[in-house]
Amino acid sequence: MIREYAYSPIRDLCQQSPIGKKLPNALYIHISAIAYLSPQLQESDRQARALLPKESKFTIIKFNYEQPKISYLFYPEFDTDPHPALHQSIQVDLQTQTTQHRDYHQSPNPPILHRKETFVNPDYPLYQIFAQLTKQEEAIGLFHETRTIGTRKGWEQRLQEYHVELKEHQVISSSPRIETRGEGLKEDIKIDRHKAAIHRPDLSKPVRLALEAGLFTENTTFFDYGCGHGEDIKRISDRGFTSSGWDPYYRPQSDRTSAEIVNLGYIINVIESQIERREAIIKAWELTQKVLIVSAQVLIGDVGKGQIAYSDGVVSSRNTFQKYYEQEELKLYIDQVLSVDSVPVALGIYFVFRDEMQAQSFRASRFRSRATTPRIRLVSKRFEDYRELLTPLMDFFTERGRLPVSEELSNFEPLLTEFGTMRRAFNLIVSATNQDEWDAIADKRRQDILVFLALSNFDNPYKRLKLSQLSQQYQTDIKSLFGSYQGASTTADLMLFNLGRESFIATCCRNSKIGRLDQQSLYVHISALEHLDTMLRLYEGCASRTIGRMDGATLIKFHLHKPKISYLFCPEFDREPHPKIQASMQIDLRDLQVRYRDYHNSDNPPVLHCKDAYVLPDYPQYEKFAKLTKQEESWGLLEDMKNISHWQGWQAKLKESCAELQGHRLTWRKDTNSETIKLLKAKIKARKLLLNSMLVIE
Repeated sequence: MIREYAYSPIRDLCQQSPIGKKLPNALYIHISAIAYLSPQLQESDRQARALLPKESKFTIIKFNYEQPKISYLFYPEFDTDPHPALHQSIQVDLQTQTTQHRDYHQSPNPPILHRKETFVNPDYPLYQIFAQLTKQEEAIGLFHETRTIGTRKGWEQRLQEYHVELKEHQVISSSPRIETRGEGLKEDIKIDRHKAAIHRPDLSKPVRLALEAGLFTENTTFFDYGCGHGEDIKRISDRGFTSSGWDPYYRPQSDRTSAEIVNLGYIINVIESQIERREAIIKAWELTQKVLIVSAQVLIGDVGKGQIAYSDGVVSSRNTFQKYYEQEELKLYIDQVLSVDSVPVALGIYFVFRDEMQAQSFRASRFRSRATTPRIRLVSKRFEDYRELLTPLMDFFTERGRLPVSEELSNFEPLLTEFGTMRRAFNLIVSATNQDEWDAIADKRRQDILVFLALSNFDNPYKRLKLSQLSQQYQTDIKSLFGSYQGASTTADLMLFNLGRESFIATCCRNSKIGRLDQQSLYVHISALEHLDTMLRLYEGCASRTIGRMDGATLIKFHLHKPKISYLFCPEFDREPHPKIQASMQIDLRDLQVRYRDYHNSDNPPVLHCKDAYVLPDYPQYEKFAKLTKQEESWGLLEDMKNISHWQGWQAKLKESCAELQGHRLTWRKDTNSETIKLLKAKIKARKLLLNSMLVIE
């Protein structure tokens, strides 16, 4: 018998299980995955099975969290039915050693299963089919309000509401316009792919990011595969680059020519045929000499209205097709089709490099912090005499964190002629500046390299980055700053290991001298990211290297108690004294799932306070932000952060305090009478005296 007190560890093991479907009161797992459970859970299962009637059939095992009970559920059509019905259940009470049997075989409304991939291990033969169905159903919105869809009738009603039905493991429209014939999905209608092409006032985001990343250099050639109206072609040509493109509808007669940079912009998500979609990305890659830009829609809005299910995506009311990818799913698709390791640049945008060395150089540049050349503090005649010759050396050290060596010396021949060695020349520079500042630059470059190396092995620790994959200059950086590649790699591995330690990131956040800390999170302005503790930079890199940062992100939110990072979009951060958060993107580092929230049309969005806390003191408007925070604190407006965290609560607090904002300055509301203002001023004065007395005591 299992005593009641002894079941508590079993509950904890269920909740910590890496496999199985965890609901609020139980863990459900397919019989094929039992071997992946902890030994204690397997032993409980063995004891329970000994009490089952002979020849009992079951598919799913249910471990109850609250009581020492295990249920054996029989779903005979688990593999073949997209949402199989329960035929029977046998509940075993391990404390009383009794069983209870329930039969649903003849029930008109039996319980059914959803998200079948959660019950099995990823190596289950049908795992991918199950998972693809779930993604399709999520995209369409079928899992909205799950309370009513746990039984057959509730689920059938949901399918009718969305005008879809299930055939094998595919969602298809129940509209007579689309029907299935033979293998796969065939359509009586023709998808109007060309209607997906839109007019833009400027460069498309993927091409703009390629420009900003410095991928376009002198004489770079550009080709737009599926160019639509051809606006990117014209705008790139206007910038002085050779530019052309092809589109099956708007430019069918144009030649498909190879180019150094090829853009496949938002094409694979509007092609309804999986075969043609694959062909498009392969053909674009064949034309690519250096870099292929691939982009697709990855965020799902309100797709439940005006759209019908079709293939592995949806058809809009305009008769265009949209395949909605998850960010990680899009990377896997690109990598699998092209046998590459694509680089995420932003949500839904990837760069694919022909040359691995160029790919690694690009990755390294994304985790490279800025440094400022130290100021001249002690001017001497000797330094002034050689200042023009020494400036390139100062710039080089600021960029690389070291002195030039071997082939690099050819750029400094006049300096070598004058001083004999780089060290002698640099000693003169140090005499006029501060040695500590140069040491800080070298240390910053070491930290940049460690972050890059650690992240290079984060995605696939079994396929480690080789020194030969890096540019010669970067190899020299490592040898100069670390002594050896092995030494740098070992340190980087230890950093990654520390990230996995319980409460490690929470401790880093609490010790951070940068950002605004509350009980749940550390918030940091994007401009301060490169100045953070190296471990926090690495932690953020684990998300951005794989998923890509949210475009235009204003703040980074480090969650203290969960392995998650959020990017917050506050476009009015500089202008508004208390800017509203318009959108957020949360990344769960356990499974890289992305959760996007849009507050743009919300009546009560989150708002920010104490803006000076998010930025560094050298931020352009820091003094203005800090002055407002000090004023609001003295007025007592920031004492209850919980109640003023959203717009309506903040407005109510201002009204209650007879206060209003004029830019970044507090003033009294114009409709407040003088007596009330007098009383409030007295309170403010008393609060200041109290705060000052507390400071004196401390």
